[in-house]
Amino acid sequence: MNLPTTPFDYERCLQACARGDRGALQALYDQEGARLLGVARRIARDHATAEDIVHDAFIRIWTRADSFDPARGSARGWVYSLTRHLALNFVRDTRREVVLDDADIAPYHEDMIMQADSPRIDRCLDQLDTAPRRCILHAYVDGCSHAEIARLLDTPLGTVKSWIKRSLKALRECMG
Repeated sequence: MNLPTTPFDYERCLQACARGDRGALQALYDQEGARLLGVARRIARDHATAEDIVHDAFIRIWTRADSFDPARGSARGWVYSLTRHLALNFVRDTRREVVLDDADIAPYHEDMIMQADSPRIDRCLDQLDTAPRRCILHAYVDGCSHAEIARLLDTPLGTVKSWIKRSLKALRECMG
């Protein structure tokens, strides 16, 4: 015999999260975690990435539960919308990003270090556009990471990585 179950109260759950009730967050995860993972996986097209997105979503739910406004929509809709937006932002951000690893950069970096005192490097740097030249100087003179350069120049990380990669290639050709 099946007894009727009480429907999950998403709004009450978010209110409890806003008060710091960890049990409410766990209950919400138990209720919707698998479905949210499915949403994130469909958007990100990668299981590990989807897991990270859902993890980030639950952190945001925990830290922003007090911003839920029932006048603007349902609590369950808010949870799904938050997760969906995180997944879409991830896909959008990674589409712009050019992944560089040490193997991509090493030959250019070594050449630049070997010839850093050469007057030719100044001439070659002068041939670069202003923003890519600033990226190179921040990276190889100031020792900034790509993320730090992106913040300094108020430029997307993927753009900074692309500028550095193309500029290193141009410098190598110029120096060669």
